[in-house]
Amino acid sequence: MFFYMPTKIYSEAGCVKKYAEEWAGLGRKALIVTGKSSGKNGSLQDVKEALKKEGKEFCVFDRIEENPSIETVMELRTFGLSEGADFVVGIGGGSPMDAAKAAALMMAQPEKGAEFLYENGSDSALPLVEVPTTCGTGSEATPYSILTIHAKRIKKSLPHKVFPAYALVDGSYLKSAGRNVLANTAVDALAHCMESYVNSNATDFSRMLSLYGMQLWSSVKNVLIGAAAGEKEYGTLMTASTIAGMAISHTGTALPHGLSYYFTYEKGIPHGKAVGYFLPGYLKAAAPGDRKTVLMAAGFPDLQYFTSFLHGLIGKREKDPALLDRAVTGLLADPSKLKNAPFPVNEEVLRKICQEE
Repeated sequence: MFFYMPTKIYSEAGCVKKYAEEWAGLGRKALIVTGKSSGKNGSLQDVKEALKKEGKEFCVFDRIEENPSIETVMELRTFGLSEGADFVVGIGGGSPMDAAKAAALMMAQPEKGAEFLYENGSDSALPLVEVPTTCGTGSEATPYSILTIHAKRIKKSLPHKVFPAYALVDGSYLKSAGRNVLANTAVDALAHCMESYVNSNATDFSRMLSLYGMQLWSSVKNVLIGAAAGEKEYGTLMTASTIAGMAISHTGTALPHGLSYYFTYEKGIPHGKAVGYFLPGYLKAAAPGDRKTVLMAAGFPDLQYFTSFLHGLIGKREKDPALLDRAVTGLLADPSKLKNAPFPVNEEVLRKICQEE
């Protein structure tokens, strides 16, 4: 077994400002990467004020779209280099944080073209700080960056590994998140735990993280269906997401994530919601012992109850046989996702997973 987590994680209210002397010391000028609305919860202002207090310059790129593309990352790289930035701060959900990783990578390889993003090569990147504002991606604690490849009409993880130097995890940023954002991103965090546990790469270390992440998630899952939430509940949701990210940093995700990318690209379905569609089928295909352990840790007595909970939270998948065929065919051609399932996978198995709703 092995365990590697080079990211320094601070998880508490006000951590962006409290530890500014540390993380702002990574460079002279920060490239802040965010979306149009990602920083409206106070996170962007906190980062700006922290940098100003430490006497650091910064520039802001706030045009990261949902499911960022290669083209956006290259535009971001050009902007960051032209501004003379020497470290990167990502603020938001998975989209800005993944774009920040890709930009940090490409800014450290200024002579490389966009093709380098999906080539094996140097993982050297500018120092990176991630500030999550949703409770699902866990990107602040993983080396992964997933981009949209428009030419292939799909999302795909980079082969490069870019761990943030710092993760600043503050649950208070969830206070202004809408119910749909909370639900969709929290399902993504749960999927990370479940897919990491039911995974051919799982170890005692990674499963320790998966189980605790699911237990935390379970303790506040009623918030997702309308229960009152305060600082403690928001903090727990965010912590569960970060721990889930730590788990998949060692195992990777599995079949539900691989299938979901097609539905996100073609239908614009939010990532966590699309992943959730395939979780019941994946658990049904898992070994009975693994399925029981995962469901119990997440607070569900059986698969039927879990499926019913998901339907109430994210709804049922829209019928689209042609898209499902494309997802199955595409995933069968992607050994990197198939190998993570701890059971044999063929077309029949994938179709059964997709049929379980």
